[in-house]
Amino acid sequence: MDGESTLSLVLFSGTDDKLTAAAVLAVGAAAMGRPVNVFLQYWALDAFRRDRITRYHGSAPEAGPAGDALLRGSLEGPKHWSETLRQAKDVGDVRIHACALSTELFGISQADLDPLVDDIEGVAAFMGDAADGPITFI
Repeated sequence: MDGESTLSLVLFSGTDDKLTAAAVLAVGAAAMGRPVNVFLQYWALDAFRRDRITRYHGSAPEAGPAGDALLRGSLEGPKHWSETLRQAKDVGDVRIHACALSTELFGISQADLDPLVDDIEGVAAFMGDAADGPITFI
């Protein structure tokens, strides 16, 4: 929307707790009319593979066993981070880009990725898209 700065998220981690946090930020910004620009690198990109997106990807080490168990239970059904991102795309201007360098590193193509991922782009293109707002690294 006019006057609203883009929320740009760089996702590096592929753990479900961090992907869930990113999805919540994205849907919140989209619901408020802010464009959202997501850039997937390394382990976050790997979590978006078509055949892996709904698998359990674990939690950050600081969660410990109790936090991991809590997270695992919360990801069942429509609360999974991928569904939250689908909702964000339904309610607002949300674009998800795979990092070109990371796709080369992992040897994957657009066809290997879940349809949530709009395209593959380089860092320069992402930075151009992110020029009007803050960048958050997760």
